[in-house]
Amino acid sequence: MSIATLPLGRVLMVQGTTSDAGKSTLVAALCRLLTNAGYRVAPFKAQNMSNNAAVTADGGEVGRAQAMQAAAARIAVTVEMNPVLLKPQADNSSQIVVLGKARRVANAREFYALKAELWPIVTAALDRLRAEYDVVVIEGAGSPAEINLAQYDIVNMRVARYADAPVLLVGDIDRGGVFASLYGTHALLPESDAARIQGFIINKFRGDPTLLDSGFEMLQARTGVPTLGVVPYMDLSRIPAEDALAWDALRARNATTKHLDIAIARLPRIANLDEFQPLIAEPDVSVRFVASAAELGAPDLIIVPGTKSTIDDLEWLDRTGLVAEIRARNASGTPVLGICGGFQMLGTRIIDESGAERAGDVPGLGLLPVTTYFIGEKVTRRVEARVATSTSLWNTEDSASLADAPLDGYEIHMGRTRVNDGARVGAPPFSVRADAEHSADGCTSIDGLIVGTYIHGLLENDALRDALLHRLATRKGIRRSPVARRTTLDDAFNELARVVGEHVDLAAIAKIADLPLLAGVS
Repeated sequence: MSIATLPLGRVLMVQGTTSDAGKSTLVAALCRLLTNAGYRVAPFKAQNMSNNAAVTADGGEVGRAQAMQAAAARIAVTVEMNPVLLKPQADNSSQIVVLGKARRVANAREFYALKAELWPIVTAALDRLRAEYDVVVIEGAGSPAEINLAQYDIVNMRVARYADAPVLLVGDIDRGGVFASLYGTHALLPESDAARIQGFIINKFRGDPTLLDSGFEMLQARTGVPTLGVVPYMDLSRIPAEDALAWDALRARNATTKHLDIAIARLPRIANLDEFQPLIAEPDVSVRFVASAAELGAPDLIIVPGTKSTIDDLEWLDRTGLVAEIRARNASGTPVLGICGGFQMLGTRIIDESGAERAGDVPGLGLLPVTTYFIGEKVTRRVEARVATSTSLWNTEDSASLADAPLDGYEIHMGRTRVNDGARVGAPPFSVRADAEHSADGCTSIDGLIVGTYIHGLLENDALRDALLHRLATRKGIRRSPVARRTTLDDAFNELARVVGEHVDLAAIAKIADLPLLAGVS
């Protein structure tokens, strides 16, 4: 039987009045609620724009949000869940990833010209998901009321029309003006598209929701659309974020003095920032994102993170004075960890003869005796890593077992990094297994205080993170208290589903989407 003749699963679409209105989170909550109700559920977002990416089991690259939503649905993420991913790498251009594979770099006008070619790829991916799952929860992007771009749409109302999907429209009340945003979005849409909006949801509310009742009544009188819930402001620090985290919120979260101070370079095109969320959640750790030499201070650890544009961000790091300051801090004994693009920056040179990023040959920080060569082929793979050597960043009495413990991670990079001829280095910090191959990863300085690795996600591993923080505390002469049971990602999804289930009208949503089992499930 072909896909065309299979019965297609139900669809429900979540759109927002703005970016960051809470679409991704609400989709995750609905995925968990529907899964708990016994449905086979998958998330879908036709087009995503983010430098926070995930890697599928077969080496495809997708938006982090869809990987998070798939985890909420208790399934593995696939490229069909995010067939088009845009990864910004300059102010006016992005790498276009189609069905998990990097295709080309294009500016906005060039990308819009590709929409006719991409649309059948989008619809085929959605059809495959609907043929396999009972329900597909679809996420829009930005706002459907960007009327200047409606002709290029392949992610919002065009998808809703194709799938004949009812739409929930989410507004962020924390920004202010939520009623105007909901009403204005509805008013700007063509009548047939506006009719697809079956319910409004208010997100990120602090206070007494009954104070909003008169607003809901007036909004429904003007639009004919009921408000189906008011979701309170929640701490979502355990759930992987799609976009760069809000810097000001992070500063506020870590404003109090804590035992350990970790500084992360705030690169302009920082990538996969969500891998630091478990570090931010540690109760005795302050995580600061620094954008100048003056902000660096005297941290216990400096992290140079991943980036979509290693060469451009390396030059930015130099202009801000952070290159010189990081070198000086390391010379006085401060450990440095470089991840992916950050690892490349720690070397002596980056050579891009192919123009994979930008043709040129630039000096690195010189903290590790390695050279990175950019080539056209991109590495995207999931890996199982093991600690290969006990460096000075985690050689504690509690870390001996790390050598035998698998550490799940993933790689996304263009460059290949080699130790310079004749250079003296420590043993590679990790061994990795991917595609049945075993190989060494990364580089360690002779004193063990500088570590570079291509593996994303290592700090999400509790044992490695504990060993690292224990070692930093020991170096500082303090003792870390035992960590109480941590909230797991599954715990976080269950709590998210519980809160959303208590504050939205699930019976109404079930009726809208023709999903009888959803009513009353939490």
